[in-house]
Amino acid sequence: MKNIQLKTEPFDPWDELKAFQQSRFKGKTDIGATAVFVGSMRDFNEGENVQTMHLEHYPGMTEKYLKTLIDKAKQNWPIEECLIIHRVGDIQPSEPIVLTAAWSGHRKEALEVCRYLIEELKHNAPFWKKETLNSGEARWVTTNTAG
Repeated sequence: MKNIQLKTEPFDPWDELKAFQQSRFKGKTDIGATAVFVGSMRDFNEGENVQTMHLEHYPGMTEKYLKTLIDKAKQNWPIEECLIIHRVGDIQPSEPIVLTAAWSGHRKEALEVCRYLIEELKHNAPFWKKETLNSGEARWVTTNTAG
């Protein structure tokens, strides 16, 4: 199972975590910490009710950026593995948009890496949001946030 996934359909974060752990860590006993962040779509943003969101990306460019994030995390922290799953396309309120996870021997490193991944995704990843408001108006979200 890949540690970088872009999905066009809704996903269950907990099923994804379980499948990833089973594929990567079967029989390993030195992993003491798993840190996880799940971001879901809200139905309210910038003072308006939001009906749906469309998340765009540039294939190839986005995956390369996500791989760079994971490579940097592995270089800067003593971790076992990282996982990034991100939705693209049309998203409905309450659906998960993003999952980041990190595994290590200790909680400090796992938590730091999980936070690093989501902050980098939120502020720097090449994703663009277009929200459709309840009024029917569509607007691009001005900041480059992923979740």
